[in-house]
Amino acid sequence: MSAPTLSFSTLTLTGIDTEKFLQGQVTVDVTHISADEFRPTAICDLKGRIAFGLWLTRHSAEHIDIVIATDLLDSFKAHLRKYGAFSKMSASDSQSIFPAIADGFAVFQADETATTIIEWQKTAIATGAAWITANTAGLFQPQELRLHQRDGVNYDKGCYLGQEIVARLYFRAKPKAWLHRVEGSGVVPQAGQSIAPNITAVNAIATSNEGWEALVVAKPETLGEAGLVILDLPEALSGDVGR
Repeated sequence: MSAPTLSFSTLTLTGIDTEKFLQGQVTVDVTHISADEFRPTAICDLKGRIAFGLWLTRHSAEHIDIVIATDLLDSFKAHLRKYGAFSKMSASDSQSIFPAIADGFAVFQADETATTIIEWQKTAIATGAAWITANTAGLFQPQELRLHQRDGVNYDKGCYLGQEIVARLYFRAKPKAWLHRVEGSGVVPQAGQSIAPNITAVNAIATSNEGWEALVVAKPETLGEAGLVILDLPEALSGDVGR
């Protein structure tokens, strides 16, 4: 069975507790986000694994837009109701948001554009901008996806869900496996699929000549053994994932 078409949704949190609430939820320092960006970040579970991959746009401390994969929207709304029940804020109705490419990066736009979701995925994979869907929720820690190298994790902010695990991994060690961009052949792997021992697909897209390109979390030495070709990531994402 083919995978459902990828899509994204957006909703807005407003109210005097909006920034305070999100600051206790996400991996990034919300106060440092601007109104002209889609900052990647995450809400983790108590094991330090990403439950929701988000993009935030901060218009003010009382007005923050959130983008999320549509197949995670219902569970995210339930999360907001559970953890935000006593916060003075409200969530708008959700609506679709459309893929766009700006300055070579995969972003979003309120109005439908000429950019297809396939083009968006190709750009996101080429730039190492991994995204989380229902199939990959709870599988990866932020550092495994190099989220900290995309300014999506702040280690100096206060507590948030899963913060102890995320911080411990950063200050005391580094992941055993982490994000790589690879090329393979055959059937395109599904998000969350184990391609080979110690290699898990995060995102993948078909290319020409019955091949595919993917972002995977893997131990580096396993990639060659599996017959995968390692492709370059942007310089900012090519360094050591540890401190």
